[in-house]
Amino acid sequence: MNTTAFTIYDASAGSGKTYTLTKEYLKILFLATNDDAYRKILAITFTNKAVQEMKSRIVGSLSEFAKDEPNAKALDLMQDLAIDTQLSLIQIKTKAQ
Repeated sequence: MNTTAFTIYDASAGSGKTYTLTKEYLKILFLATNDDAYRKILAITFTNKAVQEMKSRIVGSLSEFAKDEPNAKALDLMQDLAIDTQLSLIQIKTKAQ
């Protein structure tokens, strides 16, 4: 996986930044070759509220992915991740567990 040192997302409220950050974070995790990749990810935002929202979305998404029947929002994210990572939905569910 070829990545840059950092990526900056600058967009207005309601533009989908949290969704994008959640997806990018999960892509890094799912494509990582080691189990502690999360320790090497740094996401910076300007408010504690935004930090809590990102954490909540990431943990909530992983929780939904691991369910037998994920909700529609989680399935949409799983589809996007499958396209971006070239992993199957089964691989994503397995990695989420």
